[in-house]
Amino acid sequence: MTARACARGPLLLGVRHHGPGSARAVLAALEAARPRAVLIEGPPEGDALLDLAADEAMRLPVALLAHVVDDPGRAAFWPMAEFSPEWVAIRWALAHGARVRFIDLPAAHSLAAGEEAEPEDGGPRIDPVRALAETAGYDDPERWWEDVVEHRDAAADPAAPFAALGEAMAVLRETYGDGGHPRDLVREAHMRQQLRAATREFGDEVAVVCGAWHVPALAAKFTVAADRALLKGLPKVKAELTWVPWTHRRLARRSGYGAGIDSPGWYGHLFSARDRPVERWMTKVAGLLREEDYAISPAHVIEAVRLATTLAALRGRPLPGLAETTDAVRAVLCEGSDVPLGLIQERLIVGDVLGEVPDAAPAVPLQRDLARAQRGLRLKPEAPERELELDLRKETDAGRSRLLHRLRLLGIDWGEPVRARSTGTFRESWRLRWEPELSVRVAEAGVWGTTVLGAATAKAESVAAETTALVEITSLAERCLLAELPDALPVVMRALADRAALDTDVAHLAQALPALARTLRYGDVRGTTTAGLAEVAAGLAERICVGLPPACAGLDADGAAEMRTHLDAVHTATALLVDPAGAGAGGLRERWSSVLSRLAARDTVPGVLRGRAVRLLLDDGRIESEDAARHMGLALSPGTAPADAAAWIEGFVGGASGGGMLLVHDERLRGLVDGWLTSVTPEAFTDVLPLLRRTFAAYEAGVRRTLGELVRRGPAGRPGPGDAAAPGFGAGLDAARADAVLPLVALLLGRAGPGGLHGPDELDELDELDRPDDPNGPDALARRNDPARRDVPAGPDDLDDTNSLVEVGS
Repeated sequence: MTARACARGPLLLGVRHHGPGSARAVLAALEAARPRAVLIEGPPEGDALLDLAADEAMRLPVALLAHVVDDPGRAAFWPMAEFSPEWVAIRWALAHGARVRFIDLPAAHSLAAGEEAEPEDGGPRIDPVRALAETAGYDDPERWWEDVVEHRDAAADPAAPFAALGEAMAVLRETYGDGGHPRDLVREAHMRQQLRAATREFGDEVAVVCGAWHVPALAAKFTVAADRALLKGLPKVKAELTWVPWTHRRLARRSGYGAGIDSPGWYGHLFSARDRPVERWMTKVAGLLREEDYAISPAHVIEAVRLATTLAALRGRPLPGLAETTDAVRAVLCEGSDVPLGLIQERLIVGDVLGEVPDAAPAVPLQRDLARAQRGLRLKPEAPERELELDLRKETDAGRSRLLHRLRLLGIDWGEPVRARSTGTFRESWRLRWEPELSVRVAEAGVWGTTVLGAATAKAESVAAETTALVEITSLAERCLLAELPDALPVVMRALADRAALDTDVAHLAQALPALARTLRYGDVRGTTTAGLAEVAAGLAERICVGLPPACAGLDADGAAEMRTHLDAVHTATALLVDPAGAGAGGLRERWSSVLSRLAARDTVPGVLRGRAVRLLLDDGRIESEDAARHMGLALSPGTAPADAAAWIEGFVGGASGGGMLLVHDERLRGLVDGWLTSVTPEAFTDVLPLLRRTFAAYEAGVRRTLGELVRRGPAGRPGPGDAAAPGFGAGLDAARADAVLPLVALLLGRAGPGGLHGPDELDELDELDRPDDPNGPDALARRNDPARRDVPAGPDDLDDTNSLVEVGS
């Protein structure tokens, strides 16, 4: 086609968005026609941003982002990739000095219309590509599109595919009208107005790149008055546009240019591989598999290419498509396994490519401040998910932690906290993944301030003023400390004190205390002043100690289970609030122990809470094992209902927190449980069995096996020096070997030297040394000395029980 071909009217290039075949055909048609103006389906407000498409810092994929100025959450995207026909047309026009414009309905109107743009009574919606594929006898529209468009040589006749596709769409429009998209009629009216204006300015040397569905409407004859009538009275808002990074994964989203493609990575390969695309694709797949330590040779690649070509011939296709290459990869490179195929799907067929936009692109001030912080902290946004380990003792890692916590407070969830591998409070673990939608979240958060620190502070103060629930305000205080918001913390503290003074529900107080205790602990690590928090936390703890015993009386099973969770949380919190070395007789820990003692002795308290209270007292060393046995004997006496006795056992040894090891090493407690269990009547046993199974099912397999061996031995007692040893135990106690662990226990408890207890950071360091998976840790030593524990997974609770250390003898 020559430039004179345009004299017969504007050149209408109907395309499929994000189609590499369409992109190549558009480029060939523009090279042949050489129009003076190129009109593209898109929001006209984006015209001012088109020059940035030629910037060397622009990396595809990207998207035009339009949002309402006063309501950034109302937004729309127009994504573009290197294989998008619109992007190819923009780059061609900028390179050849042609005028380029967007001609779709302005974003100011489309954003104002919102959900009203597509009324429910618009009729069934038509997918034109699917309709044409079904007409041609294909059951897969993607396969039809590949055969007809993607595998066609665009250099043969640039105008042919557009003419054929335009005629097919004209038939569909005659049959289905607007196809269930009544808003398209308004959009097409605006496109026709822009096309008339361009024709008056440039004559017929105009090319239009738009969705093929719109071509018949642009080619048809409509009066100016009719188009003006359709556009009259449209709602309007103030909108702003900019370029934002996009990802291949998000190209499947139906927003703006979202064509819902399933394989953007494959389409990108088809567009960039000018020759031998199948061979190059197989080579790329082989390279990925070799990086993952799969044994792939050049012979595998050759055989996979042959198989894909053969499959295409058998299926009557001009060239192998994605289906044929995938089948060949599965059979040859993956040896029939779908596991490596999933990796190929994730990394290559879809891909996690993240685009970049130049610094010159318009952005809200908050976005610019975030970008500066990301560069300063060397924390680059990336599409693939990755783990980030932070050591808060390092200034850079501490800054990264502050930034991520501030963004989370603003609703920008770039990072998600995960459980750290270390138990120390100076370490954090994050899972990072940048999604394009986060650009909208940044724009929304811009209403709170122009910097990340200022916006997070303003947001925290606003939430503190509006929040009424005590647990939410304590959580906010914790988040403010993690984000290091010194100006917001006093405001939050005042709100916290007010809410705490008015709330009388013990459950609410119990939910709020752990967050305060964690906040105080974090303050020590991060060097933050938390004196006000300590005073509020102490007041909450005092009120819990007074109100908890009566609140636990008369609870049903569900209420007791919930209160047990609060009981454990408060117990942990009191340990964090008080220095064990400085707790006097009237201290908080003493008062909390008194509360647990009252709970353990009250018959009106549900069994699960009484059992849990006894267990917590035993773990803290407040009672001896003889006292625990006495409590258990009373709870499991014949006068106690079996269901209540089973609940007591659940509270005492339930869960995976070392209850099984307690029964392994304390024969008296194990005998009491065994004796009670054998005395339960068959009818009652059926009732308590579900609770008992839940209790013991939480133990590790090795613990259950050891318990079974000990129970099988029977209640005859510990074997004497001349008797055969029970499985897992020696014939007697080896005092010398038992005493050998005492220096190590003293070190773990912080009493290794004349200076007394270590500080919190040093204890955190010791926590790291006491990991269960540490081959040189103290618990590993105990397991090596004890044959019975070699198969039993170790945990921190093993070292809490002195009996477990004594029993390692012989």
